Amino acid sequence: MRFGIVVADWNQEITHSLLKGAADTLRRHGVDDNDIVVRHVPGTFEITLAAQWFAEYDDLDGVICLGCVIQGETPHFTYICQGVTQGITQLNLDYNIPFIFGVLTTLTRQQALERAGGKHGNKGDEAAVTAIRMAALQRQMEK
Repeated sequence: MRFGIVVADWNQEITHSLLKGAADTLRRHGVDDNDIVVRHVPGTFEITLAAQWFAEYDDLDGVICLGCVIQGETPHFTYICQGVTQGITQLNLDYNIPFIFGVLTTLTRQQALERAGGKHGNKGDEAAVTAIRMAALQRQMEK
């Protein structure tokens, strides 16, 4: 299998930990380094367009979308989270490959850290397992 990973560089201490978790998990499940294609975007909002480009310009079994949005004092959090959630959902409907939602949407930085290798595990790991399972399901259904 071949996977793309789009990772936001905003909150990079968190998102790069998610990336490491996802890539390590893909490797543990037999995906070769040459079949893990990583692209960085400035922030979480830009993930959907880069994920769409993956679908249009590369031959992949799935795209893992990794980012982190931490609630602040303005409605910016809500707009970004809604836009990215709807965008990734739409990509799943428009293209014939799975797009995995690996975006943390937390109230605090501490909550994000706890989900990026802390006491709640690494959600990048979970996103990679989901990508593998969905790609396998698609292959099974195409038979």
